[in-house]
Amino acid sequence: MSTNTSAESGPQQPSVDRDLSPAGPADAGPRRTRLSVGHSLGLILALAALITLGVLTGGDRFVSLDNLMVILRQAAVIGVISIGVTFVITAGGIDLSVGSVMGLATVWASTLGTQALANDYHWSLMVLTALAVGAGAGIINGLIIAYGRVVPFIATLAMLVAARGFAEVISGRQTQIVRVQGFLDALRGDVLGIPIIVWIFALVAVAGWFLLNRTTFGRRTIAIGGNPEAARLAGIRVDRHLVAVFALAGLCAGIGAVMMLSRTTAGSSTHGYLYELDAIAAVVIGGTLLVGGRGTIFGTVLGVMVFAVLTNVFIQNNLDQSVQALVKGAIIVLAVLLQQRFARDRRT
Repeated sequence: MSTNTSAESGPQQPSVDRDLSPAGPADAGPRRTRLSVGHSLGLILALAALITLGVLTGGDRFVSLDNLMVILRQAAVIGVISIGVTFVITAGGIDLSVGSVMGLATVWASTLGTQALANDYHWSLMVLTALAVGAGAGIINGLIIAYGRVVPFIATLAMLVAARGFAEVISGRQTQIVRVQGFLDALRGDVLGIPIIVWIFALVAVAGWFLLNRTTFGRRTIAIGGNPEAARLAGIRVDRHLVAVFALAGLCAGIGAVMMLSRTTAGSSTHGYLYELDAIAAVVIGGTLLVGGRGTIFGTVLGVMVFAVLTNVFIQNNLDQSVQALVKGAIIVLAVLLQQRFARDRRT
């Protein structure tokens, strides 16, 4: 009897382990690499086409250094948030709260009390406050999802509403002006002619790429997104890892809050409105699978830049925002259709 039980249960674990590479052990890596390179090349060509369109329609205004800096500034904040969302979606989750968490972090970091402490001690207290608020909200999301067994969509939707409401309560629905000069001097300047917030985006992107592609944390994130049960059988503490992933997304929202404060010199409960949708859209068109198991930081950066350039082209040509929304929606649908084809290719 015991022999039969062993025979029945023995083949199951190897089968689950192979599910981590649905294309099969022999050709999974090369096939994923080809598809990933092809997707990135497609995004690069799309970005080049948008830039060409901008040059043709905007002329010297579009190619000016000032306009380039405008594009990069606009991409920087949503780009950092998108890096965090990439990890969440790669792990098989979703985070609808990052925009609201960012708004809450800007409000909390710019309250009179926080600014008074920053003036008395050091401006970095505002930075630490924003990061703590973001990471704390992410940890709460992770705990509810991992240990409360609430699906990510519902848990983060609740955080979206709660964080925005809490920000309105703290601020009294008033814009809070940043008056800590040290904070403004440190984060509103340029380095080598490039705004500091753009450098922050670049550093976060490099760190995110390294974390996802060159560390055990990244491999575990991909494994959990591909097959959480197989990851659990392989010895990965899935629940604890999910908490860490959502905390990372919250931390990125906190970093985005610091960048937003420096860019606008104000904290507001309206900051980050619908940023979660823009971040998810950038991640999806970048090539990260919505079902989890595959993520790309490079693709996310390209996705952010595609939307940033597209928005700039529309603004330069005084085109209606409704048309812009329609174009964005069409791009997202196309990206999802391509993902479905990719998923079919992995199964064959």
